[in-house]
Amino acid sequence: MDLIAGLHVFVRVAETGSFSAVARETGSSQSAVTRQIAQLEGHFGVRLLHRTTRRLSLTEDGQSLLSRARHLLEEADDLEDTFGRDAKAATGLVRIGVGIGAAILVAPDFGDLLRDHPGLAVELVVSEHIEDLIADRLDVAVRVGAPADTSLVSRGLALIGSAPVAAPSYLEKFGAPRHPEDLGSHACVVLDQGPDSAHWVFDGPDGKADVAVAGPFRSTNSLIVRQAVLAGYGIGLLGEALVMNDLRTGRLYRLLPEYSARRRPAFVVYPSRRFLPQRTRVVIDFLVQRFKTLEDRLRDGRQWGENESTWLV
Repeated sequence: MDLIAGLHVFVRVAETGSFSAVARETGSSQSAVTRQIAQLEGHFGVRLLHRTTRRLSLTEDGQSLLSRARHLLEEADDLEDTFGRDAKAATGLVRIGVGIGAAILVAPDFGDLLRDHPGLAVELVVSEHIEDLIADRLDVAVRVGAPADTSLVSRGLALIGSAPVAAPSYLEKFGAPRHPEDLGSHACVVLDQGPDSAHWVFDGPDGKADVAVAGPFRSTNSLIVRQAVLAGYGIGLLGEALVMNDLRTGRLYRLLPEYSARRRPAFVVYPSRRFLPQRTRVVIDFLVQRFKTLEDRLRDGRQWGENESTWLV
């Protein structure tokens, strides 16, 4: 028998004192309600109701079951709200693993998403390296480069690159490089992400250029590197998303505009399509749309800050 349905009928019969009233509520016949109560009594092996021609009353076992049944039905309703009726609604928390540059640009856009879905909450887990979605309790993550974990589902987002940039204060003193090889004679602020961090690789009209760079300041955090570059410490190779607003406002200048660096595809990855909550689907669709807009802005922004003739020496 359907125990939850039987308990619900029993509770309403106890509350109304009428089989016919419950039959009207449930759109069934009085005999069907009577049968459900009989099945419930048979299931537990106890008599739940005293029935006379004039009234219904609960037995001692029925009274005991009533309070426990009410509690169980409240729990069942709560489970249904959490996992059933709201399964098609974008409610609950979604944890998103994302890099610093992308986080800075997309964070202000979440306002529209949260207004459209009042029950939704998002948490940005910002890190230079997103390693393990399961261990980090992430629902989705944004990764640059082809995902190595073939067990993850991935959707393409955008083509993301890096740009050599410098502050006007540095360029006024030392000028701008004409060719990637000139970076060897400049102070460079290195984002330390491994043994090849001080080798900057560019693609340009004369092919690939692999340049060893050095400088008095480096950091493992791209935000710190950006701050150092803004302060005039040297030239930095930073993600386009991270410095886009700086280029647009003239706080930084893009150098070597004919050369591209580290341009790789970005993906949103998540563990499985099966039983994917609606809240996660909504966030994934949001990220795909926003990164498409971001890619268009980056494509336009590659023209910002490229007039370096003032700085060439």
